[in-house]
Amino acid sequence: MQGSENINRPQIPKIPRNLKRLIVAAVVVVILLAISSSMFYTVSEQEHAAILTFGGLTHEEVNAGLHFKAPYPIQKVVKVPAKLTQKVEIGFRTNLDGTIVSVEDEALMITGDENIVHADAIVEWRISNVKDYLYNISNGEQFLLNATTASIRSVIGSAELDYAITDGKTEIEANATEHLVALQDEYKSGIHIIALRFQDIEPPSGEVQAAFRDVTNAREEQNTKVNEARRYENERIPVARGEAQAVLEAAEADKQERILAATGDVAKFNAILAEYKNNPNVTQHRLVMETLELIYPNAKIIITNEDSNTVQYLPLNELLNPTQGGAAQ
Repeated sequence: MQGSENINRPQIPKIPRNLKRLIVAAVVVVILLAISSSMFYTVSEQEHAAILTFGGLTHEEVNAGLHFKAPYPIQKVVKVPAKLTQKVEIGFRTNLDGTIVSVEDEALMITGDENIVHADAIVEWRISNVKDYLYNISNGEQFLLNATTASIRSVIGSAELDYAITDGKTEIEANATEHLVALQDEYKSGIHIIALRFQDIEPPSGEVQAAFRDVTNAREEQNTKVNEARRYENERIPVARGEAQAVLEAAEADKQERILAATGDVAKFNAILAEYKNNPNVTQHRLVMETLELIYPNAKIIITNEDSNTVQYLPLNELLNPTQGGAAQ
């Protein structure tokens, strides 16, 4: 029985000794090629390469081209686009085909007076410290997204809605940038903030947005009217001052004219008074004659005969009514 079993059992073919050596040599060659290939790396114009020796940063290569290092796992290369200006979009995303999609969770923010605004922004940034960038934050873009959103929310949360959507955009942008720079310095992120720019700050879409746009337009129209009024004021004030000066000068001239006339009348009266004192009768007669010369040209003279039997009638009503003019003697 045992003999028959040994006869039926399949025999494992023996590998020739030369073939075994060939296989071992091939494996060794593959391993050597893998090791040698890990000893060379290239750096592009936009990159910096961090050389990690047993996991720790020991060298930073900033020059573009082909470089040598110890084989893996002794040394490892991590490349970062340190010379490339990158951007992070807040509140929206731009697709590859150019279409823009709103991200409401990032864009909607609460103002200091408990209203809601929709804020879109772009942050331009660049890696300034490779070591800090690799070891202090796990993802630069996500860090900036969170830090920028927090900075904008903090600044808008202390501003009123009317200010945020009208005159306050520039100041809010500057304050948010300052807050963001302080955050990245605090975390030693190795990131340099180039600029933070708001695309827009406005109320949520729909009727609320339309109403606030009307408010904004009304405010702009008000500012226009105020500027026009101030311009008119600046134009009219010199004219009014000139007119007032002309009136004052005319009044002064009239004053001087009246003073001179009164002075002349006084001098004339004093002269007549002196003559009257010297010759009272002659002066009195002359004054009466001068007065009659002034009255008679406009007087209505009626001559009656005292010897006639006619009734003498004096029309007092006509004499007392100045519209009928004249006088009776």
